Amino acid sequence: MIPTGPRPVAPFSHAVESDGWVILTGQMPTDPAAPDAPLPEGIEAQTERVLANLELVLAGLGLDRSHILQCRAYLTRFERDYAAFNETYRSFFPADRLPARTTVGVTALAVGALVEIDCIARRP
Repeated sequence: MIPTGPRPVAPFSHAVESDGWVILTGQMPTDPAAPDAPLPEGIEAQTERVLANLELVLAGLGLDRSHILQCRAYLTRFERDYAAFNETYRSFFPADRLPARTTVGVTALAVGALVEIDCIARRP
């Protein structure tokens, strides 16, 4: 668990590491400083918060976004939000360093979120 990381919404670790592989649990768009506050409005704001939360977890492990190899994203309103999600997501990574990614439409996510993202990173 990362002390500065978001409060978990279920029983899990923020990340698990084995042999340099780091598996980051899917992050929600909750505010670590105010975990009971309402979620940000809209897919762009929620995506930004999720990516910021992933960055907090990475930083707590001495890593950063350059160590991310793969992401999985889950969207509750796939057809409506996919394009806007992609624009926000794209801004998080350098154009020449996009990780592999899968995006899945789902019927619901914890805390009523529109988006959740998990990642696999590798320690150099």
